[in-house]
Amino acid sequence: MRREVVSYLFPQPGSQVRVEVRDGAVKLVGQIRDMSLVPVAARLVRAVEGVVDVDFDVSHRGEAAHAEEDPADGTRSGRA
Repeated sequence: MRREVVSYLFPQPGSQVRVEVRDGAVKLVGQIRDMSLVPVAARLVRAVEGVVDVDFDVSHRGEAAHAEEDPADGTRSGRA
C-alpha cells in the first residue's frame, strides 16, 4: 500500500501521508498537495485484496478533508 499507492501518488516533499490498516479498513492520514488525487487513491487502495473500506483524513493548506462515499459509484472522495 505504502510503496505502490502512497509513494506513487503522494511523493515527498509536498505530501506526508501515513497509512493505517485495521481489520481490512485502510485510512490515509496526513497532508497532500493535490486533493484531486484522493478519488484515484481510493480506487487503487480498494483494488488491493483484503481491503474492505477506505477512508481519508487528509488536509491541503490547513483545510481538513474527510472522505465521503459517493453513492453513485461506491468510491470515496475528499471534500474540503
